[in-house]
Amino acid sequence: QLQLVESGGGLVQPGGSLRLSCAASGFTLDSYAIGWFRQAPGKEREGVSCISSSGRSTQHSDSVKGRFTISRDNGETMVYLQMNSLKPEDTAVYYCAAVQRKYYCSGSPDDFNYWGQGTQVTVSS
Repeated sequence: QLQLVESGGGLVQPGGSLRLSCAASGFTLDSYAIGWFRQAPGKEREGVSCISSSGRSTQHSDSVKGRFTISRDNGETMVYLQMNSLKPEDTAVYYCAAVQRKYYCSGSPDDFNYWGQGTQVTVSS
């Protein structure tokens, strides 16, 4: 059964860094686009970053561009989100999601059909 598990969240001070991991089990990610999304209390889920199945194409939302980097490993079971210069407004539950499409990336949650359970990121002094 296809599963995604996020890890790496936690409490960090403003300006700090965290690295989130998304681990796939039951399948390899080589034919899947992977997105990172986040949802803060009282807000809709929003796209943060996306990486295509080949890894050659990435997208980042304007709010995280220049601070966050998405990558995937050569073993095709892990995707990472490196988050630098964190701000209090980055506080949210972060989710990774997958869709089996090549040459594809999207920032819309509706375009992804496999989801992890999320990891909490809190940026506070």
